[in-house]
Amino acid sequence: SWKIREGALPCRFLIRDRDAKFPPGFDAVFRSEGAEIVRTPYRSPRANAVAERWVGTARRECLDHLLILNEGHLRRVCTEFVAYYNERRPHQSLQQECPVPLARPDGHGRIARREVLAGIIHDYHREAA
Repeated sequence: SWKIREGALPCRFLIRDRDAKFPPGFDAVFRSEGAEIVRTPYRSPRANAVAERWVGTARRECLDHLLILNEGHLRRVCTEFVAYYNERRPHQSLQQECPVPLARPDGHGRIARREVLAGIIHDYHREAA
């Protein structure tokens, strides 16, 4: 069954490139469901670069190491990975900081390991003294 048609998946926008593999009928199906078609600009290969980089990171660090059982499982895995990615994972472009700033530890206390995604990722943090 198609979840957009059933109303279980709200679809307001379809963002896609201008590849010839998408015939006019492809867009018509989404327009008939009330979605607005947004095409990336002509000759701009970097238009999707940020999204593609994030998807690559999610695949390499998370999804390539798991067998996803169903949609609910995928949602739980992605929710946990997004929280780790934004709140705990260091980013080179942010000088090894996280997008959501962490409270600075006082430098005392023992270092503990927290398992993320059932141990696929190990997160280390300093416990309160």
